[in-house]
Amino acid sequence: MRRDYFTLDAENVDWIDEGGDPQMPTVRVDFQGPETDLRQGFTKPDGSTLESGETDISFRLQTDPEDAHAEGVVGVTNRVTGDFIFELNVDAADVFEFLGAARRYAEETEDTSHYRVELYLDGESFVSYEKDTFLVYTREGDLLRSQSLIPGGVEL
Repeated sequence: MRRDYFTLDAENVDWIDEGGDPQMPTVRVDFQGPETDLRQGFTKPDGSTLESGETDISFRLQTDPEDAHAEGVVGVTNRVTGDFIFELNVDAADVFEFLGAARRYAEETEDTSHYRVELYLDGESFVSYEKDTFLVYTREGDLLRSQSLIPGGVEL
């Protein structure tokens, strides 16, 4: 699936700088491509849609994280099969800002979910997941624990 079929928009990340009340950071992903493959990636063998706990979201840097224009790839995978459902290119600064807001949201609200992901197909809501884990990797595949969202008590 082509990465340019996707657009990403982060919401509820400005409350930290503006001193407002905590709001769950939300990333909206709009898909404007052929729906068949994407729908199939989110479908279990019994025909139902994958639930939040059956998906993983990660970010893999493609450049040095210290680079002012660092970039990477956000990937959504099926936790059971390990198959990639989709990937899209993003600026590292945007991801790190989003993760910072998610971390602060969890600290200030003690909510078990840190952020929400909403996927839209041609403007129609398809899936919405509340998540607490978001793993960040170097381009060599090493986990960046300090940048990742890892719930307490989870061993990797």
